[in-house]
Amino acid sequence: MNGNDRSIVGLVMLAHGMVHTYELSIPIFVSIWLVEFDVIGVAGTEVAVTQATLGVIVTAGYALFGLGALPGGVVVDRIGSRRLIAACLFGMGGSFVLLGAAPNLLVVALALLAWGAAASVYHPAGLTLLSKGVSERGTGFAYHGIAGNLGIGLGPLVTAILLLLLDWSTVALVLAVPAVLAGLYALRAEFDETAAVETVAADGGGTDDARAGSGVDSINEFLAASRGLFVGAFAIVFVIVMANGLYYRGVLTFLPNLLEGLPGFEPVALSALVPGIEGGGRTVNPERYFYAGLLLVGVAGQYVGGKLTDRLPPEYGIAVVFAVLAVLALAFLPVAALGVAPLVVFGALFGVTLFTAQPLYQAAVADHTPAGLRGLSYGYTYLGGFGIGALGGGLAGVVLTYADAATLFATLAGIAVVASAFAILLIRRERAATEA
Repeated sequence: MNGNDRSIVGLVMLAHGMVHTYELSIPIFVSIWLVEFDVIGVAGTEVAVTQATLGVIVTAGYALFGLGALPGGVVVDRIGSRRLIAACLFGMGGSFVLLGAAPNLLVVALALLAWGAAASVYHPAGLTLLSKGVSERGTGFAYHGIAGNLGIGLGPLVTAILLLLLDWSTVALVLAVPAVLAGLYALRAEFDETAAVETVAADGGGTDDARAGSGVDSINEFLAASRGLFVGAFAIVFVIVMANGLYYRGVLTFLPNLLEGLPGFEPVALSALVPGIEGGGRTVNPERYFYAGLLLVGVAGQYVGGKLTDRLPPEYGIAVVFAVLAVLALAFLPVAALGVAPLVVFGALFGVTLFTAQPLYQAAVADHTPAGLRGLSYGYTYLGGFGIGALGGGLAGVVLTYADAATLFATLAGIAVVASAFAILLIRRERAATEA
């Protein structure tokens, strides 16, 4: 990569890691909130805190994370990525300050909504910056994904470690600091946001795409651009992205809570692990570290997925990955019944496969949209993946409250099958277009 590529990739890696650090630390807190809060007061009415009600609260914050991506995508096409990325980082830091000061679950819900609003602009801003500014796009997506998975894995791990020493409110305040520092860096970084698009045009290749308009200026233009996106292959990609979001959020939101009921995941007193240290009744919770490890190995999946986008059409990879995810969902509980050791091996495979899909569908979006509407297209992508996909958390909470874990994993397998089927549909569409 050249100097401009490195500067852009460095910034988006930092910001992407921060976004997912906060996103995936929330399920660690969920298991605590289920114990700490008995009721939530809304408009003078008290509602019991269950997996279903807490799932709705978390889903609201995660939904805004996705819903805000669409207006974020419109804005990034008009003003560029740098300022939106900085605003995202400062906003996330502020929301975790509010979370740390929350006296009750209602304020927790408000803090999660604030986090979702702030974080929502990152993906359209960051991915637009990568797709328009980095010449080695596939490699850029790979490193971007790796950084996200480092945040996804290390965020919960750091959170779990801090919870050994501090209460959850203090941990939330500590976590706010890195986002503020990253926001300051974002304001100072130097790069050309459209260098790759300019290079394509200068080389005489892809000029129609390179010279595409720079966003939309009115509601009518927005509607026209949206219709243009959804009458083509992007509509199929959008369904795949929605399915990925439902699967991703459905499996991760309550995973620590699911694991803590399994044999071998019983809490261990801190004083028993570290002789001579008074733990104050604090315990080491193995499920939190398993969860963090599963997410951390996703780094390998992001790398593999990113590299695959440079070697084959992404829809082929998508079809295979989601077929495997369907099988893994059905196998999760049977493998868990075999004991901790088999589950650890299985969890590593699951984590790698889960995150291989992301660079593939990100590349599919870039392949099937014009450069001038790239921000809008990624806005829709994360509206589907993290907005509509956030319903996976609420779905998981309802299924676990009124059915069981087996039903949840069967539902997730069905969602993965839908994603794989639509990838095959995209392959057939591309073949038909080529033959025509």
